[in-house]
Amino acid sequence: MSDHEQQRPAPRRGKVLEALARAERKVFTRPAPKSANAQVKFLLTRVKGSAKALAERVGTSTRTIERYRAGKLKTPQKRLQAALVEETESEWQPQVRAQARQQASTSSGMMVEVTAYFGFTCSGSSDDGRIRTITTPVSPTYAKQILELQEAGATEEDLHPVVAEAITESYFTEWGTRADGLRADFTHVQAIEFLF
Repeated sequence: MSDHEQQRPAPRRGKVLEALARAERKVFTRPAPKSANAQVKFLLTRVKGSAKALAERVGTSTRTIERYRAGKLKTPQKRLQAALVEETESEWQPQVRAQARQQASTSSGMMVEVTAYFGFTCSGSSDDGRIRTITTPVSPTYAKQILELQEAGATEEDLHPVVAEAITESYFTEWGTRADGLRADFTHVQAIEFLF
């Protein structure tokens, strides 16, 4: 079986999960390795030098990993390049990311900017659902819940209701001071960004 046949497609994440990953990358204090060789060398330190474990993780052969480690290969195919970038950034500066997540979960919360279709459930509501762009803070309580779900491997469908509750709390009900009983759900997410 050739290296090309062994490669499997990289998993696709939803927009909310991608936005959380981008928010974490924004807190890096140093740039992550850019070249495939440097990425492979860094990732090998994370898997205790096991080329086999890294190959399974990025969906390629052990031989290919060994060739990148030795510098014999320089430019990976797009799928492998994407997997190396994704894995490198997910492992880069874990203490910096953990500190940002801890601060968001306990004191500062985070900001969310989302463009999506918002629909409402409320008695007496005359506001029909529509596409809205909303920028609002997310309380530390909801930030903690969102980040814990992400860390536990939650799906996009698991995260949507929690993010919707967080937006409802801060934007639509203004921290419980108006629109008692309102519940906003969002679908058809066009764009979403989080900021720690």
